[in-house]
Amino acid sequence: MTTETNKDPKSVYDFTLKDGKGNDVDLATYKGKVLLIVNVASKCGMTNSNYVELNQLYDKYRHKGFEILAFPSNQFGEEEPGTNDQILDFVCTRFKSEFPIFDKIEVNGENSAPLYKFLKSGKWGIFGDDIQWNFAKFLVDKDGQVVDRYYPTTSPLSLERDISKLLGVE
Repeated sequence: MTTETNKDPKSVYDFTLKDGKGNDVDLATYKGKVLLIVNVASKCGMTNSNYVELNQLYDKYRHKGFEILAFPSNQFGEEEPGTNDQILDFVCTRFKSEFPIFDKIEVNGENSAPLYKFLKSGKWGIFGDDIQWNFAKFLVDKDGQVVDRYYPTTSPLSLERDISKLLGVE
């Protein structure tokens, strides 16, 4: 995966990443939107509940300035083994997800994607900065700043109050 950043990124908008089809996506195109950034996997025990609830959030808030950015990762139990085409087919066919699915990345370790290094640079969790498992979630405000991080076991629907507050639609 190609990821380009400024040397000292100030927001998520400073990153350009590949989508699941290999196209460059400048995250600056999401300026002014509230983002939920999630590392996803197709074969995880939490796959069904997370995709169902992510779709519900997306359907409810997408026209109000909300976007979900999904980043497949195979780092946890090899639960995302497929190619990008297989991942896109699975997510779009089985779950009918319409939010953007990006290129498969690493979220921890030496080869961690620069976006995830930036996301994890805050004061997070009892496990330090590392992502614990599939479906860790980062809530990003309209200025591209991370405002909260949620554990993989956190239900996407439980984030609704935080999302609506950032969108100003309480």
